[in-house]
Amino acid sequence: MPLPSSARALKKPRLDDEVRFLRSWIEKPLHMGAVMPSGKLLARTMAHYVDVNSDAPVVELGPGTGAITSALVERGVDQKRLVLVEYNPGFCALLRDRYPQAKVVQGDAYRLRDTLWNVLSAPASAVVSGLPLVTKPMLTRLRLVRDAFAALTPGAPFVQFTYAVVPPIPKSLPGVSTEASERIWMNLPPARVWVYRKD
Repeated sequence: MPLPSSARALKKPRLDDEVRFLRSWIEKPLHMGAVMPSGKLLARTMAHYVDVNSDAPVVELGPGTGAITSALVERGVDQKRLVLVEYNPGFCALLRDRYPQAKVVQGDAYRLRDTLWNVLSAPASAVVSGLPLVTKPMLTRLRLVRDAFAALTPGAPFVQFTYAVVPPIPKSLPGVSTEASERIWMNLPPARVWVYRKD
């Protein structure tokens, strides 16, 4: 049975995003966290950990076409709070068009201290990451989380998803508390959200 025209209109941007993602993944597979944009349930789960009542910035690393960004906005995070750090210039242009009030920073999230040093007006209330951490050496991951904690208010979450069965960052970091969501089987591939907080 054919879809009504309104349903076709809603599906088109998602299909366009999947094509963009796939093209970028084919060109630079290790730069991409996924072959396809995050599913809605995964994106909503990540957004759930962000305080919507704060005025502090929310930093998103590797937003791609904005699947998680959209979930943050739908949850009630004001666009003006969003600082979107994206490496791909095509995705940056897309994000600026879709989220005109957000601050889109074209830069390398794995050099987060350098990328954010003159961008944040205040410590962030959350860092939400869609980066492909498990493709990186452990020292690179640890440097990223160290730099993220330096940008965050004490106790604020660093939120990361992974398709792997092991945590993307060790659970045993001194002074860091860790929690994980249930595995999100409806996502393709299934994923889990890990949340790290430094007191």
